[in-house]
Amino acid sequence: MSNDDSSIEINFIDHVAIRVKDFERSIEWYKKVLGLKKHQLPKWNPYPIFLLAGKCGVALFPADINSPNANNDSSLVKIDHFAFNVSNDSFHKAKNKYKDLGLEFTVKDHHYFHSIYTKDPDGHIVELITIMVDEDSFYKINKKHH
Repeated sequence: MSNDDSSIEINFIDHVAIRVKDFERSIEWYKKVLGLKKHQLPKWNPYPIFLLAGKCGVALFPADINSPNANNDSSLVKIDHFAFNVSNDSFHKAKNKYKDLGLEFTVKDHHYFHSIYTKDPDGHIVELITIMVDEDSFYKINKKHH
């Protein structure tokens, strides 16, 4: 039996927590490549360090590269990729910026969306995605609960 009061509404991606080998290198990469702003709160020193665009972004934590369980090539448990939604205009600007920065990247046509993928300094796949169809009709959400 469904209870309408228990429904959870997701608004947008808040952040993705990632473990990095070098804080400064990663901070600079996210600032330079994606234009994210650094937020480091004194009560949380020294980490996490947030890099945000408005209310969404990444939270950086140190990687324990000396752990016997460390395996950078693991395909079993890891973040496959994370995506930031951008406008069509920003999508095209990103392609030019990635070229100017000499980044390796791929662009994919997903019919309803176009995506551009690149990697951060620790090899995390970062996607910028833009919708190519009418957003209102694509994201139809039935607000009535049955």
